Amino acid sequence: MKPHALVTNDDGIESAFLHRLVASLLPEFRISVAAPAFEQSWIGRAMSRREEIEVVHSPATFEGTEEAWAISGTPTDCVNIALGHLLPEKPDVVVSGINIGYNTTEALMLSSGTIAGALEGAFWGLPAIAFSQCVPKDLFPEVSRSKGRTSGDFSRSLDSAARWAALMSREVLDAPPPAGVVLNINFPPETGDDSSILETRPAKVELGSMFKEVRPGRFRFHFHEGLTVEKESDTDRAALDAGYISRSILDFSKIGRGHSEHE
Repeated sequence: MKPHALVTNDDGIESAFLHRLVASLLPEFRISVAAPAFEQSWIGRAMSRREEIEVVHSPATFEGTEEAWAISGTPTDCVNIALGHLLPEKPDVVVSGINIGYNTTEALMLSSGTIAGALEGAFWGLPAIAFSQCVPKDLFPEVSRSKGRTSGDFSRSLDSAARWAALMSREVLDAPPPAGVVLNINFPPETGDDSSILETRPAKVELGSMFKEVRPGRFRFHFHEGLTVEKESDTDRAALDAGYISRSILDFSKIGRGHSEHE
């Protein structure tokens, strides 16, 4: 029997990037999808503590999947509810993405709902992997507005990224990481079937304020890439700039585990 993957994202269940990921996973996996009913980008590991969450059974949304649910909560909500209430047994892996845009650097990745969805699976002791696709700056506004629909050269790049995602999701089952570890994968704008993978670490950046004043006393979020404070070639952002697929290990498994003087 094929292994079972729980798939989520933060761009919402209608994201074309999510649909391409699921299509690439289907030949190798049995798929259950638990994704936000609407976009939940930049939400990080938030949980919906103060409101009810609606779970809508949506099996027709993804042809060939075992189950699909649109959930009116965050990516963390989606994975937590799916693992705790919707699936009859734990899946073999939790896969999150493909995100519209990269998820790199220490400062930015903790804001990512895509990474948070995978992290929730990792905290349940499951192999977990997050995928993000760097989108060219000139295309990003339209790709984002159209919920990931794209064409031309970049569409072919996304197809290759989805094929890589399926391969890497299958490989993670052969060597599962410890509980609390997430594999964070970022694809460059020009991804091909012959692209190379670089083992990376999150880059260090100085962001400063991520808001701008739009009128007295009123501020609005304003994204910028920040100032890179190191130039090493083994960071996730440097890998993307050089055209590599970035693979970073985000290890939350040792947080809070001190060492006694007797060890």
